[in-house]
Amino acid sequence: MNRDQVLNALFASGWKAEYLEADHFYGRATVGNQQVTVIGTAEKAEVGADMALTMARVVIETIKQRPGEPIVFLLDTQGQRLRRRDELMGLNGYMAHLAKAVELARQRGHVIVSVVYGEAVSGGYISTGMMADACYALADAEIKVMNLPAMSRITKIPLDHLQALAKQSPVFSPGVENYLRMGHLDAVWQGDYAAQLAASIASLQTKSREEIGKDLRIERGVERGGRQAAGVVVERVLANR
Repeated sequence: MNRDQVLNALFASGWKAEYLEADHFYGRATVGNQQVTVIGTAEKAEVGADMALTMARVVIETIKQRPGEPIVFLLDTQGQRLRRRDELMGLNGYMAHLAKAVELARQRGHVIVSVVYGEAVSGGYISTGMMADACYALADAEIKVMNLPAMSRITKIPLDHLQALAKQSPVFSPGVENYLRMGHLDAVWQGDYAAQLAASIASLQTKSREEIGKDLRIERGVERGGRQAAGVVVERVLANR
């Protein structure tokens, strides 16, 4: 599903673009009976310093100008931009700035929902989608940290061994269903996307800041059979601080 298709599917009443480029966009839309801020990437965008700064600015402007308005991230990104210019500018700092802006919005009472409709990879996803209060994906989307051939080159683990591990554990495997099993995704959406988005926002708005702030991804991963060791390791670390 491309950007225009997902915008039409999520916002039946239409949306108003304030900025619309090939690889990123933002604007506002109506969900249910309220307005939401929409921030997105498209065409497998590379998130560089400029784009991260733009998205952070939109989040901060929303906090200042429209207190409490929900924020929806729509994501199709191949990750952070791997360019000398962006690295020399300190891309990690720009990504951190974006993540902190999202966290500030949460603390100020904005509910934040992310929807992966295309591809979601690495740093371009961590500072937006993974920072949301609730994260969803469409069934035909793709989520991954690193493909197995690249993982093999970096870790020096033979590719055939990684492929065998991927069949045993979702931690090594790309794909929406694997990230659902690991507890990262709240759900995979099919059918009426607009209704599911409205229901997600409405549900989040009934919760306290403490409830929203509690990270349940490890617990969900255990329940779904995708992460059996994470909770045990966390408990051991906390017990030996």
